[in-house]
Amino acid sequence: MPAQLIDGKALAEHIRNDISKRVATLKSQGRAVGLHAVLVGDDAAAESYAESQAKHAHAVGIDYQLHKLPDGGDEAAVADLMQQLNEDTAVSGIILQLPLPKGLDADHVQPLIAPGKDVEGVGAANFGALAMGRPALAPCTAAAAFECLKSTGVDISGKRAVVIGRSNIVGKPLAMLLLAANATVTQCHSRTRDLPAVVRQAEIVMVSVGVPQMVTGDFIAPGAIVVDVGTNRVSANDPDNPKKKKTVGDVVFEEAKERASHITPVPGGVGPVTVAMLLQNTVTAAERMGG
Repeated sequence: MPAQLIDGKALAEHIRNDISKRVATLKSQGRAVGLHAVLVGDDAAAESYAESQAKHAHAVGIDYQLHKLPDGGDEAAVADLMQQLNEDTAVSGIILQLPLPKGLDADHVQPLIAPGKDVEGVGAANFGALAMGRPALAPCTAAAAFECLKSTGVDISGKRAVVIGRSNIVGKPLAMLLLAANATVTQCHSRTRDLPAVVRQAEIVMVSVGVPQMVTGDFIAPGAIVVDVGTNRVSANDPDNPKKKKTVGDVVFEEAKERASHITPVPGGVGPVTVAMLLQNTVTAAERMGG
């Protein structure tokens, strides 16, 4: 029997409805909920992403503001702006739009964001708190993948989970979230021996490697839950349009869905939920700021 689809769009809508209520409650108490983004230079993709962020934020009642600094600016100018935003009580969350222009290092700039306003959850302070099981703003994509898993209603406690991938923004924090839910977690990567055999032991499979359709159906144990974080643009193999592209995940969906109990599609799975988690982190940060 084919797997039940985990509908990321429906899940994201449910999360946004809850966020809207929480934002309304905060505003009724006279408390601000503001998401502020910092963009250095004129990167078209970053500007487009900022527009998307603004649209989604405004839809749930979150105030959004984009701060643009000119290309060629030094780190001191960015630091001054970050300090202002850190101290501004109307600012609940801060995003650093990437990529940064030459001369600026994200590893130097990102830590300038106060941990309580690091709503992308990529700073060392939130990462460390997550590892220690303390309240943290988790990286949005990892949190989204975990929400997709939770939406199945399956009891995670005691389940054997495999995470394929060990990045700091998805694989590692996702393993921490699973551990906090009392799953037994194996983290796999490029040096893992006999990866298919390891994955076949899992009742929960979380994939984030950035390799198109690397995980085939024979990796998946019957009845396992599969959450595919991958988003890859590949050729659509359309003879009438050789340049046509399509989006696929890290999992061969058509094969895996015949073995899994639940599975996320790509697109339409983890992606929509990731944006919702950014908004959720923002309202959580606002609530923690107090009255």
